[in-house]
Amino acid sequence: MGKKFIVVVGITLIAGFVFLFVGKAKEAENITWGVNFSQKQATYLSSDWKATYLALLQDLNVKNLKIAAHWDLLERADEEFFFEDVDWQMDEAERAGAKVLLAIGMKTPRWPECHIPDWAGDFKKEKLQEEILEMLQVMVLRYKDHPALFAWQVENEPLFPFGECPFRDFSFLQNEVNLVQSLDLDHEIVISDSGELSLWMNAAHLGDRVAVTLYRRIWSKELHTFFSVPLLPISYSRKAWLVEKLFGKEVIIGELQAEPWVKEELENATFNEQEKTMSFVQFKDNITFAKETGLSSIYLWGGEWWYQMKEDHNREEFWQEAKKLFQPKNENSNF
Repeated sequence: MGKKFIVVVGITLIAGFVFLFVGKAKEAENITWGVNFSQKQATYLSSDWKATYLALLQDLNVKNLKIAAHWDLLERADEEFFFEDVDWQMDEAERAGAKVLLAIGMKTPRWPECHIPDWAGDFKKEKLQEEILEMLQVMVLRYKDHPALFAWQVENEPLFPFGECPFRDFSFLQNEVNLVQSLDLDHEIVISDSGELSLWMNAAHLGDRVAVTLYRRIWSKELHTFFSVPLLPISYSRKAWLVEKLFGKEVIIGELQAEPWVKEELENATFNEQEKTMSFVQFKDNITFAKETGLSSIYLWGGEWWYQMKEDHNREEFWQEAKKLFQPKNENSNF
């Protein structure tokens, strides 16, 4: 029995290796390129977050945006919502002919991931979940008929243990998805997951589509060193194929690393430190790598940083390289 077990384990490991690492995907004929945007990140890197946002729309000609609607900026006091900033982002996207994947919930992109308002910071899990559902309802009812809205992203990597968050709860995530679906039958729901450390099955079970990360060179707090992710384009392609076969759902790249991942604060990192994970060569290589996954919808992560590099440091190469992706000849329908 022991030998048979070892043989089965060995065959399984070999099959897994072949599945994830052997072969080459066919590049999609048409790729929809998009950009992530966080008001918090743009404010952190620039004195005028609106200028960053408008530059993405008007200079880069971005037609697909994933916007993080951070809870602590929206509901600054219990049941007192401040919509002005998200309204402005949605309206400007409409004016530019762009479509928005709107990320809502407790956990939305950018550190600390869970953007819980101060007034709710000490709530127990049950009470906090009640407040989250109330916030989701308000957000969906406000924006479900907005012409710029393309789809909802409910939470951000909600089942992946990353960030300063009080809980991960599949059942509650299902409740969130059910609520959004009940309020808006016209827009799809995207669930995001780690591209590197998950098979995406739970996300596929809940969402109409799955959005995954693609990071290639990071700082590992656990290993205390910079770390290159040991995956190939085929790794993402094969997992996407599996999701499509099992669930009939498309996988997109919701975050393609296109800014540095540094040890501490990005604003305080030297150029030399930033280039350990995002040199210009790495920037172009990441874009090529993403194309080689065969996935046809890709949202880049880092537009706020490209703008800061261009405006504050006279380094336009990242901005100009990204600009090539958004020329009219590369535009096509969302997803």
